[in-house]
Amino acid sequence: MAVVSGVATCLWFADNNGHEAAAFWCDLLPDSRITMVMPGPDSAPIAVAFELMGTRYQALNGGPRNRLGEETSIVIETDTQAETDRLWSALSEGGEPLQCGWLRDRFGVHWQIAPKGLWEMNSDPDRAAAKRSFDAMLTMDKIDIAAIRAAFEGRA
Repeated sequence: MAVVSGVATCLWFADNNGHEAAAFWCDLLPDSRITMVMPGPDSAPIAVAFELMGTRYQALNGGPRNRLGEETSIVIETDTQAETDRLWSALSEGGEPLQCGWLRDRFGVHWQIAPKGLWEMNSDPDRAAAKRSFDAMLTMDKIDIAAIRAAFEGRA
């Protein structure tokens, strides 16, 4: 087994489903792959190294005291509304939709699916336009970038 140096985010799973989660996410996101599986004492995976769209992560089955929370989340910036819709649907299945593009997936990991342009509109120097886009975002679970753009431009 090759050990790679560098930085990776480690997600601790309480329900021993880190390998299942990593496999699901790698199938869902392009340019993603599992790079290493470390078996535990019972031969079931205890740790998994993986990449999501080129970003390195680890999943560790850390036991029942190690619950994932909102303070750790993954943000995906999407190119199109169709990609936003696809990822939102897949990740929220069995999980819970939350406000402003956030959701909790069935493994307990928090994600925000953020279409390109969202952050730029919400931080635009035209503070009135930025406020309109931000206020529109606050009314949404899954982000509708066309509706946010309309609000930003004063058409909503």
